[in-house]
Formats: sequence, structure tokens, C-alpha cells
Amino acid sequence: MQLTEIAEQFEEMGLSVVAMTYDSVEMLKIVEEDQGINFALLHDEDVTHVNALGIRNMDYEPGHRAYGIPYPGIFLVDPDGVIRAKFAEEDYRDRPDFEFVLEAAASL
Repeated sequence: MQLTEIAEQFEEMGLSVVAMTYDSVEMLKIVEEDQGINFALLHDEDVTHVNALGIRNMDYEPGHRAYGIPYPGIFLVDPDGVIRAKFAEEDYRDRPDFEFVLEAAASL
């Protein structure tokens, strides 16, 4: 997971790294241990936050294993909870360019 490789760079800028997914809490614990993740992994019950942010991939019907999956993306959120930048992709195989995200974070 590339984010684990650069999370420290965000933290050096005073930024917290958090990942959110609809995966179960049990699955998140397994991923955290297997991948050595040192930042918060949040479970989005019923994709409430994914829907509120408007980032749910609507290509999957209820019952499909990918139903509720969000588009891959990164939000830069200031200490007041205001989203200052959004980086998103429409294909689950793509991820935002982390160098570009780091540059944007450094300019906040």
C-alpha cells in the first residue's frame, strides 16, 4: 500500500493520515496487522460518509461484492474539518499521484 510508504511525510507536515473503507472492522484489523499500517483505518458503516461525500461508485448493484465501493481518492482536510483539496479517480485500479498530493499538502 503506497500510502503507508508516504504517511510519515504527511505526518512531518503536521497532517494526520486516515483511511476510510466499507470493509468490516475485523477486516481492517487484519489489513492493519498484515500491512503494518500505523494510521487510523475507519469503517464507514452503510457507506454513510461515502454517500455524503458523493464518491460512491454507482456501477455496482446491491448484492454485488463491490456495492458501496467509493472511488479511490484523497481529501486534504484542515484542522477545522474543511476539505481544502480533493484528489479522486474513477477507476479502482488508479490512485491519485502521491507526489502531487504531497506538494498540495505542503502548500496548505
